[in-house]
Amino acid sequence: MTLSSHIRATLKLGLPLIGGQLAQVFIGVTDTVMIGWYGVEELAAVALGSSYFHLILILGMGFGLAVMPMVASAAARDDDQQVRRVTRMGLWISLGFAALVMPLFWYSEALLLWSGQTAQVSADAQTYLRIAGWAIWPGCLLVVLRSHLSALERPNIVLWAWVGGVFLNAGINWVLIFGNLGAPEMGIAGAATASVFTNLLILLVLALYASRAEGLRHYALFTRFWRPDWEALLQVFRLGWPIAITLLSEAGLFMATMIMMGWIGTMELAAHGIALQIISITFMIHIGLSSAATVRIGRTRSRNDAPALRLAAWAALILSGVTVAVTIVALMSFAEPLVGLFVDPSDPLRPQIIAIGASLLIVACIFQLADAAQVMALGLLRGVQDTNVPMVYAFISYWIIGVPLAYALGFPLGWEGEGIWVGLAIGLAVAGLVLVIRFWRIAARLGSEPSPA
Repeated sequence: MTLSSHIRATLKLGLPLIGGQLAQVFIGVTDTVMIGWYGVEELAAVALGSSYFHLILILGMGFGLAVMPMVASAAARDDDQQVRRVTRMGLWISLGFAALVMPLFWYSEALLLWSGQTAQVSADAQTYLRIAGWAIWPGCLLVVLRSHLSALERPNIVLWAWVGGVFLNAGINWVLIFGNLGAPEMGIAGAATASVFTNLLILLVLALYASRAEGLRHYALFTRFWRPDWEALLQVFRLGWPIAITLLSEAGLFMATMIMMGWIGTMELAAHGIALQIISITFMIHIGLSSAATVRIGRTRSRNDAPALRLAAWAALILSGVTVAVTIVALMSFAEPLVGLFVDPSDPLRPQIIAIGASLLIVACIFQLADAAQVMALGLLRGVQDTNVPMVYAFISYWIIGVPLAYALGFPLGWEGEGIWVGLAIGLAVAGLVLVIRFWRIAARLGSEPSPA
Protein backbone atom coordinates (compact mmCIF):
# COMPACT_ATOMS: atom_id res chain seq x y z
CA MET A 1 0.00 0.00 0.00
CA THR A 2 1.10 3.56 -0.74
CA LEU A 3 1.01 6.47 1.70
CA SER A 4 -2.14 7.83 0.06
CA SER A 5 -3.89 4.47 0.42
CA HIS A 6 -2.90 4.36 4.10
CA ILE A 7 -4.36 7.86 4.53
CA ARG A 8 -7.63 6.70 2.94
CA ALA A 9 -7.73 3.58 5.14
CA THR A 10 -7.05 5.64 8.25
CA LEU A 11 -9.83 8.07 7.32
CA LYS A 12 -12.26 5.22 6.65
CA LEU A 13 -11.72 3.88 10.14
CA GLY A 14 -10.96 7.20 11.80
CA LEU A 15 -13.84 9.39 10.62
CA PRO A 16 -16.56 7.41 12.44
CA LEU A 17 -14.33 7.27 15.53
CA ILE A 18 -13.80 11.02 15.32
CA GLY A 19 -17.54 11.52 14.96
CA GLY A 20 -18.18 9.31 17.97
CA GLN A 21 -15.60 11.18 20.03
CA LEU A 22 -17.05 14.54 18.98
CA ALA A 23 -20.56 13.38 19.83
CA GLN A 24 -19.31 12.20 23.22
CA VAL A 25 -17.70 15.53 24.02
CA PHE A 26 -20.77 17.40 22.76
CA ILE A 27 -22.69 15.81 25.61
CA GLY A 28 -20.36 17.65 27.98
CA VAL A 29 -20.58 20.79 25.85
CA THR A 30 -24.38 20.62 26.00
CA ASP A 31 -24.21 20.41 29.80
CA THR A 32 -21.83 23.39 29.92
CA VAL A 33 -23.88 25.55 27.53
CA MET A 34 -27.21 24.86 29.22
CA ILE A 35 -25.84 25.29 32.74
CA GLY A 36 -24.03 28.44 31.55
CA TRP A 37 -27.43 29.85 30.60
CA TYR A 38 -28.75 28.81 34.02
CA GLY A 39 -26.12 30.71 36.04
CA VAL A 40 -22.39 31.52 36.33
CA GLU A 41 -22.01 30.01 39.82
CA GLU A 42 -23.62 26.80 38.57
CA LEU A 43 -21.39 26.85 35.49
CA ALA A 44 -18.25 27.02 37.65
CA ALA A 45 -19.50 24.12 39.79
CA VAL A 46 -20.36 21.91 36.82
CA ALA A 47 -17.04 22.75 35.12
CA LEU A 48 -15.19 21.71 38.28
CA GLY A 49 -17.39 18.65 38.91
CA SER A 50 -17.13 17.50 35.31
CA SER A 51 -13.34 17.76 35.39
CA TYR A 52 -13.30 15.79 38.67
CA PHE A 53 -15.55 13.08 37.18
CA HIS A 54 -13.48 12.75 34.02
CA LEU A 55 -10.26 12.61 36.02
CA ILE A 56 -11.56 9.43 37.67
CA LEU A 57 -13.15 8.07 34.49
CA ILE A 58 -9.89 8.51 32.60
CA LEU A 59 -8.08 6.35 35.15
CA GLY A 60 -10.60 3.58 34.48
CA MET A 61 -10.36 4.07 30.72
CA GLY A 62 -6.83 2.67 30.65
CA PHE A 63 -8.04 -0.91 30.91
CA GLY A 64 -10.67 -0.40 28.23
CA LEU A 65 -8.13 1.13 25.88
CA ALA A 66 -5.78 -1.80 26.46
CA VAL A 67 -8.43 -4.01 24.87
CA MET A 68 -8.12 -2.19 21.53
CA PRO A 69 -4.60 -3.24 20.41
CA MET A 70 -5.09 -6.71 21.91
CA VAL A 71 -8.32 -7.31 19.98
CA ALA A 72 -6.83 -5.81 16.80
CA SER A 73 -3.81 -8.13 17.03
CA ALA A 74 -5.95 -11.20 17.79
CA ALA A 75 -8.39 -10.39 14.98
CA ALA A 76 -5.51 -10.08 12.50
CA ARG A 77 -4.56 -13.66 13.46
CA ASP A 78 -8.23 -14.82 13.31
CA ASP A 79 -8.01 -15.76 16.99
CA ASP A 80 -11.68 -15.36 17.93
CA GLN A 81 -11.21 -16.91 21.36
CA GLN A 82 -8.59 -14.35 22.35
CA VAL A 83 -10.83 -11.52 21.13
CA ARG A 84 -13.58 -12.76 23.44
CA ARG A 85 -11.26 -13.39 26.39
CA VAL A 86 -9.59 -9.98 26.52
CA THR A 87 -12.82 -8.05 25.90
CA ARG A 88 -14.69 -9.93 28.60
CA MET A 89 -11.94 -9.45 31.17
CA GLY A 90 -11.70 -5.79 30.20
CA LEU A 91 -15.37 -5.54 31.20
CA TRP A 92 -14.62 -7.35 34.46
CA ILE A 93 -11.84 -4.94 35.40
CA SER A 94 -14.03 -1.96 34.52
CA LEU A 95 -16.81 -3.17 36.82
CA GLY A 96 -14.35 -3.62 39.68
CA PHE A 97 -12.86 -0.19 39.12
CA ALA A 98 -16.27 1.51 39.14
CA ALA A 99 -17.14 -0.11 42.47
CA LEU A 100 -13.87 1.05 44.03
CA VAL A 101 -14.15 4.72 43.06
CA MET A 102 -17.80 5.43 43.97
CA PRO A 103 -16.88 6.88 47.42
CA LEU A 104 -14.75 9.53 45.68
CA PHE A 105 -17.89 11.04 44.19
CA TRP A 106 -19.96 10.85 47.36
CA TYR A 107 -17.36 12.65 49.50
CA SER A 108 -16.03 14.99 46.81
CA GLU A 109 -16.82 18.23 48.67
CA ALA A 110 -14.11 17.61 51.28
CA LEU A 111 -11.55 16.89 48.58
CA LEU A 112 -12.47 20.01 46.61
CA LEU A 113 -12.33 22.20 49.74
CA TRP A 114 -8.92 20.72 50.52
CA SER A 115 -7.78 21.73 47.02
CA GLY A 116 -8.61 25.37 47.76
CA GLN A 117 -11.99 25.78 46.06
CA THR A 118 -14.66 28.04 47.54
CA ALA A 119 -17.29 26.54 49.85
CA GLN A 120 -20.22 27.25 47.52
CA VAL A 121 -18.58 25.89 44.37
CA SER A 122 -17.40 22.78 46.27
CA ALA A 123 -20.86 22.10 47.68
CA ASP A 124 -22.53 22.56 44.29
CA ALA A 125 -19.93 20.36 42.59
CA GLN A 126 -20.63 17.60 45.12
CA THR A 127 -24.36 17.88 44.39
CA TYR A 128 -23.53 17.27 40.74
CA LEU A 129 -21.07 14.44 41.45
CA ARG A 130 -23.27 12.46 43.84
CA ILE A 131 -25.62 11.92 40.90
CA ALA A 132 -23.25 12.04 37.91
CA GLY A 133 -20.89 9.64 39.69
CA TRP A 134 -23.25 6.75 38.89
CA ALA A 135 -22.31 7.26 35.23
CA ILE A 136 -18.87 5.81 36.04
CA TRP A 137 -20.34 2.29 35.66
CA PRO A 138 -21.63 2.64 32.09
CA GLY A 139 -18.80 5.05 31.27
CA CYS A 140 -16.04 2.49 31.93
CA LEU A 141 -17.93 -0.34 30.22
CA LEU A 142 -18.50 1.86 27.18
CA VAL A 143 -14.76 2.33 26.71
CA VAL A 144 -14.27 -1.45 26.55
CA LEU A 145 -17.07 -2.00 24.05
CA ARG A 146 -15.95 0.97 21.96
CA SER A 147 -12.41 -0.45 21.86
CA HIS A 148 -13.73 -3.91 20.96
CA LEU A 149 -15.89 -2.64 18.10
CA SER A 150 -13.24 -0.22 16.82
CA ALA A 151 -10.56 -2.94 16.75
CA LEU A 152 -12.96 -5.14 14.75
CA GLU A 153 -13.42 -2.18 12.35
CA ARG A 154 -17.06 -1.63 13.30
CA PRO A 155 -16.84 2.07 14.24
CA ASN A 156 -20.11 3.25 12.65
CA ILE A 157 -22.31 1.96 15.47
CA VAL A 158 -20.13 3.84 17.96
CA LEU A 159 -20.72 7.03 15.99
CA TRP A 160 -24.50 6.71 15.75
CA ALA A 161 -24.93 5.61 19.36
CA TRP A 162 -23.14 8.73 20.60
CA VAL A 163 -24.92 11.03 18.14
CA GLY A 164 -28.22 9.75 19.48
CA GLY A 165 -26.88 10.34 22.98
CA VAL A 166 -26.24 14.03 22.23
CA PHE A 167 -29.88 14.66 21.35
CA LEU A 168 -31.16 12.57 24.25
CA ASN A 169 -28.93 14.41 26.72
CA ALA A 170 -29.94 17.82 25.40
CA GLY A 171 -33.61 16.92 25.69
CA ILE A 172 -33.35 15.63 29.25
CA ASN A 173 -31.26 18.67 30.19
CA TRP A 174 -33.92 21.02 28.83
CA VAL A 175 -36.58 19.27 30.86
CA LEU A 176 -34.71 18.78 34.14
CA ILE A 177 -32.37 21.78 34.39
CA PHE A 178 -35.05 24.40 33.70
CA GLY A 179 -38.14 22.49 34.84
CA ASN A 180 -39.93 22.26 31.50
CA LEU A 181 -42.90 20.01 30.61
CA GLY A 182 -44.06 20.04 34.21
CA ALA A 183 -40.81 18.58 35.60
CA PRO A 184 -39.21 20.06 38.72
CA GLU A 185 -36.47 22.65 38.14
CA MET A 186 -33.36 20.68 39.17
CA GLY A 187 -30.51 22.87 37.90
CA ILE A 188 -27.17 21.14 38.49
CA ALA A 189 -28.85 17.91 39.61
CA GLY A 190 -30.82 17.84 36.36
CA ALA A 191 -27.66 18.01 34.25
CA ALA A 192 -26.14 15.18 36.27
CA THR A 193 -29.26 13.01 35.94
CA ALA A 194 -29.29 13.52 32.18
CA SER A 195 -25.69 12.34 31.91
CA VAL A 196 -26.40 9.11 33.81
CA PHE A 197 -29.43 8.17 31.71
CA THR A 198 -27.63 9.01 28.47
CA ASN A 199 -24.64 6.84 29.27
CA LEU A 200 -26.87 3.92 30.27
CA LEU A 201 -28.79 4.06 26.98
CA ILE A 202 -25.62 4.23 24.86
CA LEU A 203 -24.20 1.26 26.79
CA LEU A 204 -27.36 -0.74 26.07
CA VAL A 205 -27.13 0.02 22.34
CA LEU A 206 -23.46 -0.98 22.03
CA ALA A 207 -23.90 -4.13 24.15
CA LEU A 208 -26.83 -5.30 22.02
CA TYR A 209 -24.92 -4.63 18.82
CA ALA A 210 -21.72 -6.34 20.01
CA SER A 211 -23.63 -9.45 21.07
CA ARG A 212 -26.20 -9.75 18.27
CA ALA A 213 -24.93 -8.08 15.09
CA GLU A 214 -24.17 -10.20 12.04
CA GLY A 215 -20.50 -11.18 12.05
CA LEU A 216 -20.10 -10.48 15.77
CA ARG A 217 -22.43 -13.03 17.40
CA HIS A 218 -19.82 -15.79 17.25
CA TYR A 219 -17.65 -13.93 19.76
CA ALA A 220 -20.36 -14.64 22.39
CA LEU A 221 -19.12 -11.84 24.65
CA PHE A 222 -21.77 -12.26 27.34
CA THR A 223 -22.22 -16.04 27.28
CA ARG A 224 -21.23 -17.37 30.74
CA PHE A 225 -19.95 -13.88 31.49
CA TRP A 226 -19.60 -14.72 35.18
CA ARG A 227 -16.79 -17.24 34.53
CA PRO A 228 -13.34 -15.78 35.34
CA ASP A 229 -10.39 -16.01 32.97
CA TRP A 230 -7.48 -15.05 35.20
CA GLU A 231 -4.83 -15.35 32.50
CA ALA A 232 -6.63 -12.95 30.15
CA LEU A 233 -7.51 -10.63 33.05
CA LEU A 234 -3.83 -10.39 33.95
CA GLN A 235 -2.90 -9.70 30.31
CA VAL A 236 -5.37 -6.80 30.12
CA PHE A 237 -4.30 -5.48 33.51
CA ARG A 238 -0.59 -5.57 32.63
CA LEU A 239 -1.09 -3.59 29.44
CA GLY A 240 -3.83 -1.38 30.87
CA TRP A 241 -2.48 -0.07 34.15
CA PRO A 242 0.37 1.94 32.55
CA ILE A 243 -2.16 3.39 30.10
CA ALA A 244 -4.37 4.30 33.07
CA ILE A 245 -1.52 6.05 34.89
CA THR A 246 -0.50 7.87 31.70
CA LEU A 247 -4.05 9.09 31.17
CA LEU A 248 -4.33 10.04 34.83
CA SER A 249 -1.11 12.03 34.61
CA GLU A 250 -2.44 14.01 31.66
CA ALA A 251 -5.91 14.48 33.13
CA GLY A 252 -4.33 15.45 36.44
CA LEU A 253 -2.36 18.13 34.62
CA PHE A 254 -5.61 19.63 33.32
CA MET A 255 -7.29 19.21 36.71
CA ALA A 256 -4.36 21.00 38.37
CA THR A 257 -4.85 23.94 36.00
CA MET A 258 -8.57 23.91 36.83
CA ILE A 259 -7.76 24.11 40.55
CA MET A 260 -5.25 26.93 39.97
CA MET A 261 -7.84 28.88 37.97
CA GLY A 262 -10.23 28.45 40.91
CA TRP A 263 -7.65 30.16 43.13
CA ILE A 264 -7.83 33.22 40.88
CA GLY A 265 -11.63 33.50 40.97
CA THR A 266 -15.02 32.04 40.06
CA MET A 267 -15.26 34.06 36.83
CA GLU A 268 -11.83 32.85 35.72
CA LEU A 269 -12.77 29.27 36.59
CA ALA A 270 -15.94 29.53 34.49
CA ALA A 271 -13.99 30.98 31.54
CA HIS A 272 -11.37 28.25 31.90
CA GLY A 273 -14.12 25.60 31.81
CA ILE A 274 -15.56 27.10 28.63
CA ALA A 275 -12.16 27.27 26.94
CA LEU A 276 -11.43 23.65 27.85
CA GLN A 277 -14.79 22.55 26.41
CA ILE A 278 -13.97 24.28 23.11
CA ILE A 279 -10.47 22.81 23.00
CA SER A 280 -11.83 19.37 23.83
CA ILE A 281 -13.90 19.48 20.63
CA THR A 282 -10.81 19.81 18.45
CA PHE A 283 -8.86 17.40 20.65
CA MET A 284 -11.43 14.66 19.99
CA ILE A 285 -10.40 14.67 16.33
CA HIS A 286 -6.88 13.68 17.38
CA ILE A 287 -8.27 11.10 19.81
CA GLY A 288 -10.26 9.50 16.99
CA LEU A 289 -7.24 9.47 14.69
CA SER A 290 -5.11 8.10 17.53
CA SER A 291 -7.56 5.22 18.05
CA ALA A 292 -7.55 4.46 14.33
CA ALA A 293 -3.75 4.49 14.41
CA THR A 294 -3.74 2.05 17.36
CA VAL A 295 -5.91 -0.42 15.43
CA ARG A 296 -3.94 -0.15 12.18
CA ILE A 297 -0.57 -0.32 13.91
CA GLY A 298 -1.75 -3.28 15.99
CA ARG A 299 -2.74 -5.21 12.87
CA THR A 300 0.51 -4.48 11.00
CA ARG A 301 2.51 -5.29 14.13
CA SER A 302 0.80 -8.68 14.35
CA ARG A 303 1.87 -9.39 10.75
CA ASN A 304 5.40 -8.06 11.44
CA ASP A 305 4.98 -5.73 8.43
CA ALA A 306 7.47 -2.96 9.21
CA PRO A 307 7.00 -0.89 5.99
CA ALA A 308 3.21 -0.91 6.39
CA LEU A 309 3.54 0.03 10.05
CA ARG A 310 5.66 3.08 9.22
CA LEU A 311 3.32 4.20 6.44
CA ALA A 312 0.30 3.78 8.71
CA ALA A 313 2.03 5.93 11.33
CA TRP A 314 2.87 8.66 8.80
CA ALA A 315 -0.71 8.66 7.52
CA ALA A 316 -2.08 9.27 11.02
CA LEU A 317 0.48 11.97 11.82
CA ILE A 318 -0.14 13.83 8.54
CA LEU A 319 -3.90 13.86 9.11
CA SER A 320 -3.38 15.10 12.66
CA GLY A 321 -1.06 17.87 11.43
CA VAL A 322 -3.60 19.11 8.90
CA THR A 323 -6.22 19.21 11.66
CA VAL A 324 -3.91 21.32 13.84
CA ALA A 325 -3.42 23.88 11.09
CA VAL A 326 -7.16 24.25 10.51
CA THR A 327 -7.85 24.45 14.25
CA ILE A 328 -5.35 27.24 14.85
CA VAL A 329 -6.89 29.36 12.09
CA ALA A 330 -10.39 28.79 13.49
CA LEU A 331 -9.45 29.63 17.08
CA MET A 332 -7.56 32.75 16.09
CA SER A 333 -10.48 33.95 13.97
CA PHE A 334 -13.49 33.13 16.14
CA ALA A 335 -12.29 33.08 19.77
CA GLU A 336 -14.79 35.58 21.20
CA PRO A 337 -17.90 34.32 19.36
CA LEU A 338 -17.10 30.75 20.42
CA VAL A 339 -16.82 31.67 24.10
CA GLY A 340 -19.96 33.80 23.83
CA LEU A 341 -22.04 30.76 22.93
CA PHE A 342 -21.62 29.44 26.48
CA VAL A 343 -22.77 32.52 28.42
CA ASP A 344 -26.29 33.92 28.85
CA PRO A 345 -26.54 37.20 26.86
CA SER A 346 -28.24 38.86 29.83
CA ASP A 347 -25.55 37.89 32.33
CA PRO A 348 -23.78 41.04 33.63
CA LEU A 349 -20.47 39.16 33.80
CA ARG A 350 -20.67 38.08 30.13
CA PRO A 351 -18.12 40.63 28.76
CA GLN A 352 -15.48 39.72 31.36
CA ILE A 353 -15.97 35.96 30.89
CA ILE A 354 -15.74 36.29 27.10
CA ALA A 355 -12.57 38.38 27.36
CA ILE A 356 -10.87 35.91 29.70
CA GLY A 357 -11.99 32.84 27.73
CA ALA A 358 -10.94 34.34 24.38
CA SER A 359 -7.46 35.15 25.70
CA LEU A 360 -7.09 31.56 26.90
CA LEU A 361 -8.12 30.23 23.49
CA ILE A 362 -5.45 32.34 21.82
CA VAL A 363 -2.87 30.80 24.16
CA ALA A 364 -4.35 27.39 23.37
CA CYS A 365 -3.13 27.76 19.79
CA ILE A 366 0.39 27.37 21.16
CA PHE A 367 -0.20 23.88 22.46
CA GLN A 368 -2.43 22.52 19.69
CA LEU A 369 0.53 20.99 17.90
CA ALA A 370 2.10 19.71 21.12
CA ASP A 371 -1.13 18.17 22.37
CA ALA A 372 -1.81 16.50 19.03
CA ALA A 373 1.73 15.11 18.86
CA GLN A 374 1.60 13.52 22.30
CA VAL A 375 -1.83 11.92 21.90
CA MET A 376 -0.94 10.55 18.45
CA ALA A 377 2.36 9.17 19.74
CA LEU A 378 0.58 7.45 22.62
CA GLY A 379 -1.88 5.86 20.17
CA LEU A 380 0.96 4.60 17.98
CA LEU A 381 2.83 3.19 20.98
CA ARG A 382 -0.30 1.38 22.21
CA GLY A 383 -0.52 -0.20 18.77
CA VAL A 384 2.85 -1.88 19.38
CA GLN A 385 1.73 -2.60 22.98
CA ASP A 386 4.41 -0.37 24.49
CA THR A 387 2.92 1.30 27.59
CA ASN A 388 5.37 1.15 30.53
CA VAL A 389 8.08 3.56 29.37
CA PRO A 390 5.55 6.04 27.86
CA MET A 391 3.92 6.15 31.30
CA VAL A 392 7.20 7.33 32.85
CA TYR A 393 7.85 9.86 30.07
CA ALA A 394 4.34 11.26 30.41
CA PHE A 395 4.52 11.61 34.20
CA ILE A 396 7.81 13.50 34.02
CA SER A 397 6.57 15.78 31.23
CA TYR A 398 3.26 16.61 32.86
CA TRP A 399 4.11 16.74 36.56
CA ILE A 400 7.82 17.46 36.85
CA ILE A 401 7.78 20.05 34.05
CA GLY A 402 4.21 21.12 33.22
CA VAL A 403 2.56 21.66 36.61
CA PRO A 404 5.47 23.54 38.27
CA LEU A 405 5.80 25.80 35.22
CA ALA A 406 2.06 26.49 35.17
CA TYR A 407 2.20 27.54 38.83
CA ALA A 408 5.37 29.61 38.43
CA LEU A 409 4.11 31.47 35.38
CA GLY A 410 0.60 31.91 36.73
CA PHE A 411 1.38 33.19 40.23
CA PRO A 412 4.97 34.21 41.12
CA LEU A 413 5.44 35.76 37.66
CA GLY A 414 1.92 37.18 37.65
CA TRP A 415 0.71 35.94 34.26
CA GLU A 416 -2.38 34.42 35.92
CA GLY A 417 -4.60 32.39 33.54
CA GLU A 418 -2.44 32.83 30.47
CA GLY A 419 0.65 31.75 32.43
CA ILE A 420 -1.09 28.62 33.68
CA TRP A 421 -1.95 27.67 30.11
CA VAL A 422 1.58 28.36 28.83
CA GLY A 423 2.96 25.97 31.48
CA LEU A 424 0.39 23.42 30.37
CA ALA A 425 1.55 23.81 26.76
CA ILE A 426 5.21 23.30 27.63
CA GLY A 427 4.49 20.07 29.52
CA LEU A 428 2.51 18.72 26.58
CA ALA A 429 5.25 19.73 24.13
CA VAL A 430 7.92 17.82 26.03
CA ALA A 431 5.68 14.74 26.15
CA GLY A 432 4.97 14.95 22.43
CA LEU A 433 8.65 15.17 21.52
CA VAL A 434 9.95 12.28 23.61
CA LEU A 435 7.03 9.96 22.79
CA VAL A 436 7.29 10.50 19.03
CA ILE A 437 11.03 9.79 19.18
CA ARG A 438 10.38 6.57 21.13
CA PHE A 439 7.83 5.31 18.62
CA TRP A 440 10.14 5.80 15.64
CA ARG A 441 12.95 4.00 17.45
CA ILE A 442 10.65 1.02 18.03
CA ALA A 443 9.43 1.15 14.42
CA ALA A 444 13.02 1.10 13.18
CA ARG A 445 13.67 -2.13 15.12
CA LEU A 446 10.48 -3.89 14.06
CA GLY A 447 11.77 -5.52 10.87
CA SER A 448 14.41 -7.50 12.74
CA GLU A 449 11.99 -8.95 15.32
CA PRO A 450 10.04 -12.22 14.97
CA SER A 451 6.30 -12.03 14.53
CA PRO A 452 4.50 -11.92 17.91
CA ALA A 453 2.63 -15.00 19.02
